[in-house]
Amino acid sequence: MFSPGHFDGLGNAAAIRKALSRLVKAGTIRRIRRGLYDLPRQHPIVGQTAPDIMATVRALMDGSHAQWQFTGAYAANALGLSDQVPAKIVIQTDGVPRRVSLGKLMLLFRRVAPRNLFGAGRPAGLVIQAIRHLRNDPDIPRHITRLKKRLDAKTKSDLKSLMPKTPVWMHPLLQQIVEK
Repeated sequence: MFSPGHFDGLGNAAAIRKALSRLVKAGTIRRIRRGLYDLPRQHPIVGQTAPDIMATVRALMDGSHAQWQFTGAYAANALGLSDQVPAKIVIQTDGVPRRVSLGKLMLLFRRVAPRNLFGAGRPAGLVIQAIRHLRNDPDIPRHITRLKKRLDAKTKSDLKSLMPKTPVWMHPLLQQIVEK
């Protein structure tokens, strides 16, 4: 994922934009939206794949100094806890709320209170959001066991430090993940 700003110093802005436009027309790169490009990846079965969501959000939020965190089904999917791939991905932020359309996929940035952004941008924050989404799932014990096995020591340590700030109902679940 890149933007024309990544090429500052290699020529004037008009020349960079024109070069990117020519590369898009040739099919070498793909324009995700105005000022945002990526290298399209080919899949042997489905053809051209969708842009990497994580990289797209990072590029959109780059330079904004706003915190952001994926929520719900996408957080669970990113951690391998769910096969559900949402058509609308909700991203909590303390920045500007907006909607970004990426073809059939919609990124919805929602402004939230700081208490909802604990661990934002870190794997621990993704775990907290996934547990919040899956809390009524009958398979939650299996998800907790899977997280306990998959998460590295740094993420578990981060979860332990964030635990006092999370809702009380979440404490036993997080405790199961971080215990040895």
